[in-house]
Parts: sequence; C-alpha cells; structure tokens
Amino acid sequence: MDLFLNDPLGCSDVVGMFLLLQENGEKPDSMTHKDAMMFPLVASCALLGLYIVFKLFNKEYLNLLLALYFFVLGVLALTHLLKPNVAPLLSTFVPNVPYKLTCTEGTGDKKTEIMDYEFDCIDLICVSVSTIFGIWYLVKKHWIANNVLGLAFAVNGVELLQLNSVITGCILLGGLFIYDIFWVFGTDVMVTVAKSFEAPIKLIFPMDILERGLAAKNFAMLGLGDIVIPGIFIALLLRFDRRHVGNDSKRPIYFYLTMVAYFLGLVLTVLVMHVFKAAQPALLYLVPACLGAPVLLALVKGEIKNLFTYQDHTEDALNNKKTDGASGENTSKENENKESENKENENKENENKESVESDETKKSM
Repeated sequence: MDLFLNDPLGCSDVVGMFLLLQENGEKPDSMTHKDAMMFPLVASCALLGLYIVFKLFNKEYLNLLLALYFFVLGVLALTHLLKPNVAPLLSTFVPNVPYKLTCTEGTGDKKTEIMDYEFDCIDLICVSVSTIFGIWYLVKKHWIANNVLGLAFAVNGVELLQLNSVITGCILLGGLFIYDIFWVFGTDVMVTVAKSFEAPIKLIFPMDILERGLAAKNFAMLGLGDIVIPGIFIALLLRFDRRHVGNDSKRPIYFYLTMVAYFLGLVLTVLVMHVFKAAQPALLYLVPACLGAPVLLALVKGEIKNLFTYQDHTEDALNNKKTDGASGENTSKENENKESENKENENKENENKESVESDETKKSM
C-alpha cells in the first residue's frame, strides 16, 4: 500500500522554465502579488488537465512520453546541480579543456546563427553521470534513482522561484493551503494523478526497507511541491535575516526556527498519515508551521512591522521590470525586422545595378 503526502503538481514546468532561463543566461524574476494569487489557479488547471488526460488516454503510453520528457529534464537538472559541487574536486586532476558547439544556417550575408554553446570536460563528466542515473530510473524506476532526480528538481525549483516579500509568501502559501485541502479531501483528482503519474516529481520513502532492503515495495511519497513551496518562503526568511537581523544577531534565527517548524510539520503529517491510513495534504500542516513560526518570533521580538514590510524589490519595480522586458523583446524583434528589410532592399538595389550595367554593356557591344 502506498501512502501519499500530496502537493501541487507543477514542478516539471518550473524546472523546464529554469533550464531555459539558464540556457539564455537570464535571471529568474521575483514573484509578485498577482503571480502568487494566480499560482493556485494555474496549478488547479494543470492538475485537472492531467486528471482528464489520464482518464481519456492509455496510461502506459502517456507515462512512456512523460518518462522520456523527465529523463531529458532530469539529466539537465542533475548536471546543473552537480557541476558547482564537483568542479573544484575534478579540476585538480582533470584537464578542463573548453569546447564550443556552433550551428549556423546560410552563407555570406544571409548567414544566421542557430546555436552557439560552450562547454568543457567537467560538463561532459557531469552529463555522463547524470545520464547514468537517468537511464537507471528510465529502465528500473528504482526509488534511489527517483529520489536523486527528484532532489535535483527540487533544488533547481527553489533556485528558480523567488518570493519578493513576506506578504507575497503569505498569499502564495495561503492559496496553496486551500488548493491542497480541496483537491485531496474534496475530490479524488490529486490522489488519482499522483498514482497515475510515473515521474520523479515526488520523493519515495521505503516503509519496509528493514525487511526487504533496497528492494522495498511499500512506499510513502512526498511531492516535490511540499519541498519547493515552503523552501522558497524559508529562503526569503534567510534573506530577511541577513539584511535586517544580521546587525543585531550573528545567526539567522528566523531561518533556523522556520526550518525546525517545517520539519516538525512534516513529522506531524507522517504521523497523521499513518494513523488514518489515508492520503494527507501536507500543506495543511506545513503552511501553518512555516507561517506561524516567523510571525510568533516577530511578535516576541517586536519586529512584526519589519517582517511584513520587508521587500527584496518594490512591487512597482518588479512590474516595471517585466514591462521593460516585454517591450525590450518587442524592440529587438522590430530591429531584427528592420535589419532584414534593409538587407533585402540592399540586395534588390545591387540586383538592379547589375541588370543596368549588363544592359549598358550589351548596348555598347
């Protein structure tokens, strides 16, 4: 019997977006109030869409496509996680030779660059190791391979998503609190999708590991959303500690206290799950723990105003940044169109000149 600690099923989109941002060299934007309010609605649409797809189509073929998709994403996510940690060790005895992969289309003035990717020997080693884990999961679906890829997704997800303020975090966690309770207790949608979705979007904990060892078959599962969503809020509290509490205290107390509260909330979730032998919405226990701990501490220390007014960036600055980014993309597209038009006009003028010159030479002859 598998027991589920359910969560928002949207980590695959998060990691996919992260990898695209990293490839383009862009930094992820902070989440605004509007983004936080829309997140549960978008997650609900994605969850319901997956539920309908699994009801209408054959699960075997769908899971095969999903397995291939997550194989590619998992290799990239694990590679991104491995390189900064193993690079100092490998660079001492591996010659780190740089490589460059370039792909162009056309010749001469019409030559356009399709791909320009730089990598080195350490990248190749990390990709090779990640591919081994990916193939292991793809072939065996072993719980260790699943957890390695799942943790890579979770770390990348926390790195991508960034809350701008505690108020934004409260909006996000509050919305997902209601979302998780509704889809678990109110319908069979969450449990059905969790059971049908064979992908490393959850961590698997063997319950019979003492009897069966690594070949355990009875599992409890923790969705990655139960790690990523509280994780980005705890990361915000760490930044708050460093900026506002750092002058008065050497330790990031808000961060440590909320981490302990998160762990206790997770333990409570597991206990309730085992007592009732039923799927539990983990955010039902994690959200009060993660929000209650810093608020109570702020009340005790008299820093409640500082906590709720803290912002990495102002809301207007974030909105202007997104607007400028969109307008910048439009401007770049317009410039590209103008350049292409100018090149076409120049080519036409050159062709006209050549035709005129050829006519003149014919007349002179």
